[in-house]
Amino acid sequence: MRSCLHTIPAIILISISFSTAVLAQKLPPRRTVLPSAIREVSGMVRTADGNIWLVNDSRNPPELFLVDPIHGKLLETKRLPVPNRDWEDITLDAAGYLYIGDFGNNKNTRRDLCVFRYHLETGILDSIQFQYPDQTAFPPADQKDWNFNCEAMVFFQDSLHLFSKNVFIGNGITKHYVVPAKPGKHLAILRDSLHLKNRVVTGACLSPDGKTFAVTSYIIRKKWGIFPSTRATAYFFTGFTGSAFLHGTRHAKRLPKRLIARQFESISWWDSKHLLVANEGKGMQKQAVWRIKKPG
Repeated sequence: MRSCLHTIPAIILISISFSTAVLAQKLPPRRTVLPSAIREVSGMVRTADGNIWLVNDSRNPPELFLVDPIHGKLLETKRLPVPNRDWEDITLDAAGYLYIGDFGNNKNTRRDLCVFRYHLETGILDSIQFQYPDQTAFPPADQKDWNFNCEAMVFFQDSLHLFSKNVFIGNGITKHYVVPAKPGKHLAILRDSLHLKNRVVTGACLSPDGKTFAVTSYIIRKKWGIFPSTRATAYFFTGFTGSAFLHGTRHAKRLPKRLIARQFESISWWDSKHLLVANEGKGMQKQAVWRIKKPG
C-alpha cells in the first residue's frame, strides 16, 4: 500500500489548516455532557472543522463517535469490522488517517497490541502491530513492574509516539515508545522515560505547531487505607527539540473535580490557547468534555 504520510510538511499542513479553521469558531462551553453511548470515553481528537472523534475503551463495540463539542450532539457513529480489545487513545494525521490505539493492557499479558489505521474518507482500514522491546514476561513476575499498559498516543513526523501507563503501586515512570505509522509488524523503540510522582498517564496530544506536548494523568489511592484519595492533572511540556517531548519544561494544571477527581483519559487541542479534556462517566459523574486553558 502506498504511504500517504509525510514528515515536516505534514506538521506544517496540520498547523495551517487547523489555525485557519478555528479563527471563526467560538469556544466550547466549560463543560459539555457527552451522549450516553460514550460513557467510557478513552480517546479524543479534534478535527479541522471543530468537531471531535471519540472512542470507548474495552467491553464496548468497535465504534467511532463524531460529536459537536459545542452542544454535545452526536453527529455520526462509525462501526469498524475489527475488535475492541481495549481501545485507549486516538490521533489524526494530515492525510486523513485516524489511528486507534488498541493497546490497553491492564494485566500486562497481551501479545496482540496494535493500532488500527482508518482513513476517514476512503474507509481504508489496516493495522500496525507492535511489541515492546523491553517486555520479556507476560506479565512480569512483580506487579510493581507492570508498566506495559498504554493509554496515550500522538502522531508526529511519520511515527506514532506511545506513553505507558504505570500501575498505581509502580514507580511512577511513564515510558516513551516510538512505532512507525505504517501497516505491518514492528518492534517499538524505547525512546525515553519520565517520573511523574503519584500520577499515571492516560492521554496525550501535541499542539498543531508541534511545540507543546500535553498529557492527562491521575491517581486513585486510599488514605489511611480507608478514604479514597484522587488527583487528576494535565502536564504541559514546552521547549523540547524534535520529538523529545518529555525533555521540555513542565507545567502542571489541576483538572476539574467535585469531591473526588474525575477519571480523565482524553485530551485534544482546541486552539493555540485552549484544550479539551474528557472524563469517563462514573457513578454520579457524567461523561463530559471540559475546556481548559493552557498554562502561561
